[in-house]
Amino acid sequence: MFGFKKKSAESELKAPAAGKIIELAETKDPVFSTGAMGQGFGLDPTDGTIYAPISGTVSVVADTKHAIGIQTGDGLEVLLHLGIDTVELKGQFFELDVSKGQKVSASDRLGSMDLEQIKSKGYETTIMTVVTNSADKGIEVVPEPGTIEAGQTAAHLNQS
Repeated sequence: MFGFKKKSAESELKAPAAGKIIELAETKDPVFSTGAMGQGFGLDPTDGTIYAPISGTVSVVADTKHAIGIQTGDGLEVLLHLGIDTVELKGQFFELDVSKGQKVSASDRLGSMDLEQIKSKGYETTIMTVVTNSADKGIEVVPEPGTIEAGQTAAHLNQS
């Protein structure tokens, strides 16, 4: 009856991997750290298995396997960017288990990245998770910095 008090499933983002949550501004990526791609958080992973941070439909799978987009039923567009400048690896050291158009639930396995191999090539493995249309949707992403396991709440989505 009073739907405005109902908490939607899209009120939080789950950690896409185990590791340490950091503010987006602390990431070493000049585009993501400024918030130009939307609000979100960074994660320095300790494990290379990647999970969905939110439920929705896979809307983007980069040919180079370094980025995955998920669109929620409420129209939020969430982008997972795996590593910094890792597009240059052309898919090497990444395995994805999902394809465009596939429905996923929060914490479903999306794929993996070989952290050691990526680091050995001189790349950062930080995972950026952003709501690319946060400004359009009036969403503020509030991360919970600290050590986290995959699937735990990493950030809250507040309607601004």
